[in-house]
Parts: sequence; structure tokens; C-alpha cells
Amino acid sequence: MNGLFLAGLAVGAAAQANIYTSTKAVDVAAAAATATTTSPTSDVKGRVFDRFVTIWLENTDYSKASADPNLLWLASQGITLTNYFGVTHPSEPNYVAAVGGDNFGMDNDNFNQIDANVSTIVDVLEDRGISWSTYQEDMPYSGFEGMGYVNQNTKSNDYVRKHHPTILYNANTTPQRLSQQKNLTMFYQDLAAGKLPQWMFITPNMTSDGHDTSVTTAGTWTRAFLEPLLADKKSSFWKKTLVLITFDENHTYTTGNRVFSILLGDSIKNSKVGSTDAHYYNHYSEIATVEANWDLHTLGRWDVGANVFKNVGDRTGDHIRDDDSVTSLLNATRFLNSSYAGPFNTGFQKAAYPAPNTGIQSPHSLRTVLPAIAAAWQGSKASFYTAGSVINDGQHPPAGYARNPA
Repeated sequence: MNGLFLAGLAVGAAAQANIYTSTKAVDVAAAAATATTTSPTSDVKGRVFDRFVTIWLENTDYSKASADPNLLWLASQGITLTNYFGVTHPSEPNYVAAVGGDNFGMDNDNFNQIDANVSTIVDVLEDRGISWSTYQEDMPYSGFEGMGYVNQNTKSNDYVRKHHPTILYNANTTPQRLSQQKNLTMFYQDLAAGKLPQWMFITPNMTSDGHDTSVTTAGTWTRAFLEPLLADKKSSFWKKTLVLITFDENHTYTTGNRVFSILLGDSIKNSKVGSTDAHYYNHYSEIATVEANWDLHTLGRWDVGANVFKNVGDRTGDHIRDDDSVTSLLNATRFLNSSYAGPFNTGFQKAAYPAPNTGIQSPHSLRTVLPAIAAAWQGSKASFYTAGSVINDGQHPPAGYARNPA
């Protein structure tokens, strides 16, 4: 009897999971009717900012993005990061990297699910009691885990899973965490109610982010979203806020993966508005900067050695280590255009999940790995992650993670 009952529970859970990943209109409507949305808040003071917001756009070379008039206007309001790089191609592994500290060998935009024992920035935020949410344009309901959603009016494939980084990790699919991953319309509701979280990841839809359109569309959307907020200094959005606008990857895969990126917000000193920062950053710098600002634990992956944005690092004691092998226009040898082997490779030999380096410390402020991560990976084999700013890619893989033909 107990065995049958448990089996029934397992089948029921599977059916429930299937509902929340289905993209059929009838299933989406049914799941939406029972989906829960929550808006946790917190007020944990940071060294430089009390709120971090990142907005990601799509697939544009630095030269083209830096010529867009709307993006240039936004750059004039903050700091332009002239040597910020994606870490691989195509889109999905870059989103994965920006919250988990690695791309785990991903070289595709498939329906990928990263094992629940792999942690993300969500874990280090929650460990400190820092609220978070993702806001996704055209996501049909909070906690939707499907591959994509076709806009019922335009019939465009506007929301896609591959551009929603937290949902790709099974660790973030608990009921509570799913309720914090929601449609962009909820941003405005949370803003009006004074319930915005302290960490946000915002993804426009496939039209607005330039993926299916152009950088002109992406720039227009981004300015239209941010300009009213920038004009309203009394808005609850401004809470010593730092905003990062960036692109997932460049368009030309035969050049270095440099992407146009901007920092802006009321946490930036007036003397820095309209300036540039030529130091080397990549998507792991997003995690490292948040960790440094709130003195959080780390993931024990590439986040540990990533450069913290200088306007933050100057206050937290984190120093820049530049990497000419990536940033040099004439002599670069690392282009960050491909992934090394891993559990999500297609067309190449698989490799196991790399273990975090549980004994690693950040090079300057000595932030340590989240204790829960250290406990979960206790006894794992030696890790290849270091506290240096140099990261591996497909052409320069870690030992044991070369992309050999299957």
C-alpha cells in the first residue's frame, strides 16, 4: 500500500513537472491558473550599492552596439566598460555562466537542466538574506520552465528559456524560487508597491533584445525602459542602485568575444558619469562584483578570480588583474569563443561536472566558498578553478576537459 502510494506521488510529481514545462496553450493556461508569484524584499546594506540590476541584450558586435544612438545616450549617463567579454558561444552558456560561475561545457541552446547540487548566485544571496527576482518579458507565468512561449497576439517566439539563467538550474526550481522568476509586468507592480528585490536579472523578449531584430530595436527598448527611471530620482528603484547593461555575446565568432557594456545608477559618483573603464571584465565579473559589494561567500568557480568592477573594487579592496591575452587588439591569443568539454557538450566527448574549488579564496578580500557548497562537494576530486583572472575556453581547456571528438 505504502509503495503504491509513493509511486502515485512520484507519477503526480512528474505530471506536475510536465505541466510547468509544456508550451501548449491549453497547458500554459492551466499552469498559469495555479502559479504562485512572490516578491520578497530585504534591506542589506552594501559597500557601494544596495541594489544590483542587470539587463541583457543579444548577439551584437562591440563596434555596432557602441554606435547605436540610444545605447550611446545611456553610456553618457554612466561608465562604459570597453573591455567586457562574453565567455563562449552561443547564447545559453553565457547566461548560465553569469549566475553559476561556469558554462559546464555547454555549446548549444538546448533544453538544458543543470543538476540540483550545482549552486548559483541565488544561494550566496539567500545565505546573506538578500532578496532577488528575475523579470522576463513575455514569460507566460511565474515559474514557467518551458523551452519558450509564443506570444498569442503576435505569434512571435518571444520568451525563451535559454535567455533566463536561473531557471536553467534545477536548484532554482523549488516552489519558492520559482515564484520569484516572473514576467516583466511584475517589475512595474513591484516598483509601484515598493517591493523590488535587491538583485534582479532582466531579459527583454526575443524582439526587444535584438535577437530577432536589430541593435536599433534593442537600444530603443533599453532606453525606453530606463530613461523614465533615470528621470525619477524619487522612485523606489533608486536605492544606491547599480545597473549593468550588457550583451550575451558578439555576433562575429571569428573575433574576440567583446561586448558593449555600461554601468549606470545612483551608486556611481558624479565624477565618473560619462567615463570609460578599459580594464578586463567578463560575465563572471557580475557575480564577483555582487559578492564583493555585500561581502558574500563565493561559488568556488570562476567567480572567485574574476575582476570586480573598478568603481566597486576601489571601495572593497579588490584589485584589477588585466589579461592582454584577451583584451589586446593586436596580440590576443584567447578569444573566448568556445566551451571546453563538459556534461552539456554536443558533438564532443562528454566530461563530468567540474567540482568547485572548495578551498579557494578571493585574491584580495579573502572571501571564502559558501559552506553549503563545500559540504555538498566534500571529497570531490581536485578542482581546476583558480583565484586568477585568466579563464579557460575551448582552445585552452583545463586538464582533462579537452574537446576531443567522440
